[in-house]
Amino acid sequence: MKKSRLLKIVPWLLAAGLLIWVLRAVPLADTWDALRQLRWHQMLLLILLNVLILIMLNGRWWIILRGHGRHISFFSLMGYRTATFGVSYFTPGPHFGGEPLQVYLVEHEQGTPRVTAVAAMSLDKSLELLVNFSFLLIGVVIILQQRTLGGSVRTEAALVIAALLLFPIGYLLAIWANHTPLSWLANTCLRLPIWQRKPSWRSRFRRAQQTIYASEKETSHFFRRAPLALLLALLFSIASWLLMIGEFWLMISFLGMLLSPVQLITALTAARIAILLLLPAGIGALEASQAMAFGAMGLNPGLGISASLLIRGRDVILGSIGLWWASRKLAHRRTIKQVEGGKNT
Repeated sequence: MKKSRLLKIVPWLLAAGLLIWVLRAVPLADTWDALRQLRWHQMLLLILLNVLILIMLNGRWWIILRGHGRHISFFSLMGYRTATFGVSYFTPGPHFGGEPLQVYLVEHEQGTPRVTAVAAMSLDKSLELLVNFSFLLIGVVIILQQRTLGGSVRTEAALVIAALLLFPIGYLLAIWANHTPLSWLANTCLRLPIWQRKPSWRSRFRRAQQTIYASEKETSHFFRRAPLALLLALLFSIASWLLMIGEFWLMISFLGMLLSPVQLITALTAARIAILLLLPAGIGALEASQAMAFGAMGLNPGLGISASLLIRGRDVILGSIGLWWASRKLAHRRTIKQVEGGKNT
């Protein structure tokens, strides 16, 4: 019990330590001066650009579901996507955590078979990771070649990102070849002796493994049945990343500085790597990454903190909207179940 509590506390202690370091290392007056330069029309432009990014990200999932034969309203999916982001953002590791809710909402709100919902979510996440890690690998290679961060980034960083990139690439290639890697892994886990002591857990895990197997088979059929949808989904992912780069450049320019392309990629790569850390909402890691990146490039670290605060404010607002929307949807589902239960009795 004490160990589980300690594991829950450690991420928050680490986040607090990073925030304290940032507060001591960065002149906050510079941060405030940069933020005061922002005008309402600039904030509105950043909001509109962020909405366009969300449309691109949601479009990828929408296209994948249409390729599976599920014609769901784009705006409904936008709500589900926002709810998923809210759960993921406020749990350790802002990139993961909301996937069960993503499957649940499509299954119960739209009548999508669970196998199809899991298959669409898995492909959506795989394409997201593929493009994310591809950008990070390119970014780390540029940093190593240009030495924009001096000696603080080593070749091992590129090797780690390349290793991470192998997971989505390998998974997609295996599915394309009609293999079922996750199902195979789950089936292997079922042979572990621990299940002999927990037969009820083994039964539930077996059902989950069967769902994963069916979903991977459906994704394999999707590759052959809807290659155009797959290509469009990938293009939507790439377009969203290009828009994110443009948004970041615009944000920094509004704060009073024009970065070179190499500086821009360096700062954005540092931010995206920081968010990979298993900290709720990337607290402390994002701010520290920008302070260190801007400082290492000979720029004012206060400007990096200003950018991280804008990113933080944007994501917190969006995540809060997602959690609020998800709570309303789940409460509505519970009300429906209670009414149906009352009728049956």
